[in-house]
Amino acid sequence: MTLALGSAATDPPAPAPSGRMLEPAEWSAAGIPLLRNPREVVTALFDRHSPAPATAVVAVLDPDERLAASASFARRDFSRTDLAGARVPDGWPFRNALLRHLRRVIPHDLRRRTPVRTAVLLYCREGGPGWTEEDGAWMWGLRDACTLHGLRCGAYITLTRKGWQVLGEDRGGRRPYADPPAGTDGQSDPAAAEADGPQAPAARRTGGGTPEARRRTAAR
Repeated sequence: MTLALGSAATDPPAPAPSGRMLEPAEWSAAGIPLLRNPREVVTALFDRHSPAPATAVVAVLDPDERLAASASFARRDFSRTDLAGARVPDGWPFRNALLRHLRRVIPHDLRRRTPVRTAVLLYCREGGPGWTEEDGAWMWGLRDACTLHGLRCGAYITLTRKGWQVLGEDRGGRRPYADPPAGTDGQSDPAAAEADGPQAPAARRTGGGTPEARRRTAAR
């Protein structure tokens, strides 16, 4: 088992022509378990990690949907060049990054016949809440990382300036939402500002607000 895990985490001999990603229909057909209270999960992860755009938060939930462990990290350039020379997201390095952080914060469950804990991924990014190829690569990476760590593959959630959205489900909300990146004069999403008031973005910043603090790894 150890040898199998070690070989799986190495780079593949050649990238897939179109990148490793899951389309929305494939994700929906995979039988991803629904979160009982997605807003509660999103809020807990947002309060703990305060993710900035281009930050991923991977979390492990116990059978009662309580947060067992979580880790946040900045996204790197996880794209590859396809056969046409274009840069496309590839789920392989996404998977390796997720697996590396899961191993740091919680033991694997590979000895269990059936997974009892579930991993979910919250990705804070620019753009709208709809599916993108990058989201598809994260989905592929999350599913594969869960298999290699003995976990159930759970929800994939985007966090943008529009709010949060559980992809593959018709569930989302305006709060919390991604703070604008530095250099935008503190402008927030107009719809969110109208709903929550002009002081809402400042009230959600915690832990000094530095990028290093927002990307800290947390586990309990």
